[in-house]
This record gives sequence, structure tokens and C-alpha cells, in this order.
Amino acid sequence: MRALHPRNLSWLSYGALKGNWTLIVVNAVGAVLQTLYILVYLHYCHRKHAVLLQTATLLGVLVLGFGYFWLLVPDTETRLQQLGLFCSVFTISMYLSPLADLAKVIRTKSTQRLSFSLTIATLLTSASWTFYGFRLKDPYIVVPNLPGILTSFIRFWLFWKYPQEQDRNYQLLQT
Repeated sequence: MRALHPRNLSWLSYGALKGNWTLIVVNAVGAVLQTLYILVYLHYCHRKHAVLLQTATLLGVLVLGFGYFWLLVPDTETRLQQLGLFCSVFTISMYLSPLADLAKVIRTKSTQRLSFSLTIATLLTSASWTFYGFRLKDPYIVVPNLPGILTSFIRFWLFWKYPQEQDRNYQLLQT
């Protein structure tokens, strides 16, 4: 289960601090969609208590984090820099998290565990945010999206090197 990712709420806060409506709208929509995902997951999940505990814990950490940034860091420029760094770390961790799967792909010489459409979406999203960050001259947007581009190209190379085989059951049905 993927919990509500603090990335959207953090970038939403960063956008609000900067007064950047693109960051605000995109991340508000992302936060709403992730909340809906959690609600649907909770509806069908058998381990509701564990999921609720995980979500409540994460929300508590987020409230503490936002309290720190909005109440204890009085200087707006310092707050913007620290929040930008915080957002960057979460975004980089999101893009680098599939590296464990990439090692398994190389070891097994199979890309069955990779999603080609998700790889395309990751490349387009991270490239779009990188270009937007360059347009704004904002390193907190540019730098954390570069690993998304890099890992997407690595995954494309793996798809080329280890092409996905057709489902063997489907091949047996055709013969």
C-alpha cells in the first residue's frame, strides 16, 4: 500500500510560499487524488487498522513538519530554501526508489516487473518539471527531477536489453 505521499503536500506548501499557482494547482490535485486512492484502498483492504495507523502517523509527521516550517522559521527566504530542500529530498527518493527493482531486473534478465507505460509517464513528468524549473530558474524544482529522467532512460535501456516475453500461456493457446 502506498500511503499519502508527503511530496504533493510539501510541494503544495512550497508553491503557496512562492505564490506559484502552477505548483499549487498541480499538487492540490495530486493530494486529492492520493486521498481518494487511500479511501478506495481502505474500503477494500483487510488490514484497515494498520493502514489507518500508518496514514495517521504520516499525517502527524507532516503536521509537525509544517509547524516547523511555518511557525519556527520566521524568515520567508530561509523558509523557502529549507522547504525547497525538503521537497527535493522527497522527490529524489521517489525517483531513486525503483533502483532495487532495477538490480533485480539485471539479475533475472527480465523486465516483467517494470511498467513501460509508467516509465514513459515518469520521463514525461520529470522532464516537464525540469523544463519548468529551468524556466523559473528554481534549482529546487530542476535538480530533484533530473534523477527521474536518468532512471527513465536506464529503464528504457533495460527494456531494450531484456525485452518482455509474451505470456507463455498465451503462446500455448495459439499453437
